[in-house]
Amino acid sequence: MRRLATIDSDAHVLETPATWSYLKPDETAYSPLVVGYGDSGAQTRSNEGKAVKQAWVVEGRLQPKEVNVGSNTAEEAREMRDIEKRLAHMDELEIDVQVLYPTLFLRPVAQNPKSELALVRSYNRWLAEIWKKGKERLVWAAKPPILTPSAWEDELRFAKDNGACSIFMRGLEAERRLSDPYFFPLYDLAQKLDLSIGVHAGNNSFQVWEVFREEGGFNKSKLMVIGAFHSLIIDGIPEKFPKVRWGFVETSAQWVPYVLNDLELRFKRRGKRLPKDTLKHYNMYVACQVTDDLPYVLQYAGEDNLVVGTDYGHHDTSAEIEALRMIKTDNKISAGAIEKILGPNAQALYGLH
Repeated sequence: MRRLATIDSDAHVLETPATWSYLKPDETAYSPLVVGYGDSGAQTRSNEGKAVKQAWVVEGRLQPKEVNVGSNTAEEAREMRDIEKRLAHMDELEIDVQVLYPTLFLRPVAQNPKSELALVRSYNRWLAEIWKKGKERLVWAAKPPILTPSAWEDELRFAKDNGACSIFMRGLEAERRLSDPYFFPLYDLAQKLDLSIGVHAGNNSFQVWEVFREEGGFNKSKLMVIGAFHSLIIDGIPEKFPKVRWGFVETSAQWVPYVLNDLELRFKRRGKRLPKDTLKHYNMYVACQVTDDLPYVLQYAGEDNLVVGTDYGHHDTSAEIEALRMIKTDNKISAGAIEKILGPNAQALYGLH
């Protein structure tokens, strides 16, 4: 395995109408529309404080299109309209490889299985084309059609053959926890295809999303991922699928000591012991942020199971376009730990060769 120097473990694509150009002729009715708010959008503000002017319409629901856009990236680069510009910007940031996650699918989008399957297939084929043009530097997390288990294998085999290194999931999926047996065939496929499970900040529960509609994303997105980490371990899912590698992305790593302490207490009540080096034992990796207290977190997470991402293309509490360069100059942790976080750990998580 050749060593990749710096891997951005959490970068994004921002979907455009081109994303849906891979729909089959009999699926075009499911194509998301872009509509303008006009002056009425002024009350909806992006994370940068700008008025939101456009929205996706999917299954009759408005999904604000510009809420989480980072203006510190060029539009044509974050929307993948100019792959060479994206690669050139990666060179400036001293990034060798980016792992691409979606934007629209961070929230619940589709309840109709036919609609979801059509959108997922088109999204995955869009990413496949990006990978082909990306000179092996733009790998990606495949979106499975959660509501159509019969299509999981075909879709993931296509993704694996076209640059996917992970299976994208959110903290909740289709009103289910990730420890639900519904997902066991998906985890089995992850093992067979050597794809990690990338649990990214977000959730696919319309009920939960509605409860927290007015808040900024902490409860409906980030806490869902932390809860998924806890549920997977307490329900013994990594033991059922020992070859699966699990990544928990865009939630910082500051929570790891708290959750491990809680798990240890619960294990004791059951007459069990939480394994030492818990993350390594369960093949779990967590994406840290440059604002984390890394010396403290490393005591619990260990040097081999932290990765880092820029959140490229977005603007929220996890976004730091210079994250990989900043980690390199962090004098609070050892040079060996820095090297592992920047490259080898992500290479192991995503199975990059």
